[in-house]
Amino acid sequence: MELRRLMFISVSLLCVVGALAVSAQRSDSSDWPQWRGTNRDGISRETGLLTRWPEDGPRSVWTARDLGEGFSSIAVSGGRIFGMGYRDGQEAVWALKESDGSGLWLTPVGKPLNPDPGGRGPGPRGTPTVDGDRVYTLGVNGQLACLNAANGRLIWRRDLMADYGGRVPSWGYCESPLIDGNKVIATPGGRSATIVALDKMSGKEIWRTRTPGRDPAHYSSCIAADVDGQRQYIQFLRSGVVGVAASDGRFLWHYSSPANGTANCATPIYRDNHIFAASAYGTGGGCARLTTDQYGKVSVTELYFTRRMQNHHGGLVLAGDFIYGFDGSNLTCLNFKTGQEMWHDRSVGKGSVIFADGYIYARSERGPVALIEATPAGYVEKGRFAQPERSRYSTWAYPVIAGGRLYLRDQGNLFSYALK
Repeated sequence: MELRRLMFISVSLLCVVGALAVSAQRSDSSDWPQWRGTNRDGISRETGLLTRWPEDGPRSVWTARDLGEGFSSIAVSGGRIFGMGYRDGQEAVWALKESDGSGLWLTPVGKPLNPDPGGRGPGPRGTPTVDGDRVYTLGVNGQLACLNAANGRLIWRRDLMADYGGRVPSWGYCESPLIDGNKVIATPGGRSATIVALDKMSGKEIWRTRTPGRDPAHYSSCIAADVDGQRQYIQFLRSGVVGVAASDGRFLWHYSSPANGTANCATPIYRDNHIFAASAYGTGGGCARLTTDQYGKVSVTELYFTRRMQNHHGGLVLAGDFIYGFDGSNLTCLNFKTGQEMWHDRSVGKGSVIFADGYIYARSERGPVALIEATPAGYVEKGRFAQPERSRYSTWAYPVIAGGRLYLRDQGNLFSYALK
């Protein structure tokens, strides 16, 4: 009897250890903890997902409602889903259970001076960033907040306008905060502070930088990249894409070709000393090579520019050696190295894209979602469906894939679909 009891305890302990190992692996492999996923590149590392959808789309798992107005996408981490919404006259951050979409907590983080910037719809635009036991958010008028991920308690808050002279873009701040090491990075776009780095634990300033021309913020979000051994933060501002040193904010380089004078929205793509960025309004996309000399000076050499990627705000993904994104209303595939157009197709119409397990997930701003093979050989669609309960606003929130599920946010509703 004692032997059987010990065997039972041993097996139980092994199950607990195994569950913890699976949990740790789950956090690494299939969470979506920030804007555009783990590496801010729009790519999920999950595998074993559906390769073809049923006629009416993947199976609906649950729908969460009354989350508040807004265009923010979501973050998924540690069994929780985090988002933002405009509720009861305030911007609020919320958390749901990943398993069933039930509410965990709701924390107001500030009353926006203008809840509907640009007259295009009220509510936050930025996606929460989860880092360990904390979540970081940015509201339309520059309220940068840090909260406890478990209970929503506000830990610290900064105001990009009051504290750093920030200038609110026409359609509000849309940036999603970047966490890198001990720093949180944000873009006030003020005359005294274009980009700032704060201590992520306390919110205290580490450095601030002013780029040439003291560029205002536009609608993109920073990425971090290692260029010739130097850590950099790369951001798409009004006049173009810039790089600053992660250590002290020192301005390093500027690439102007992809910028337009109205709205630069899409997050840039970086790989192996090459940067690609694109915008709409008759502009297009360009690729430049970054080269660092022996004195640390970075030079920018444009390799190509194309009008065939006028990407508004639906973003780009680099899968293999090919870029996928919407050129206006046409889903388009470009050769990353040369800029050559491989194909384009009307697909679901103008929208946003992410990538997972060999496929592009394209979400139209009018609602339909399609599954497309990520291949330069041509457009191959493997299913589509129309999102139900459409709001009266464009569906600008990017889709998210986490834990074998597809998430679609449309204002106050969040839909969860099974991809396995």
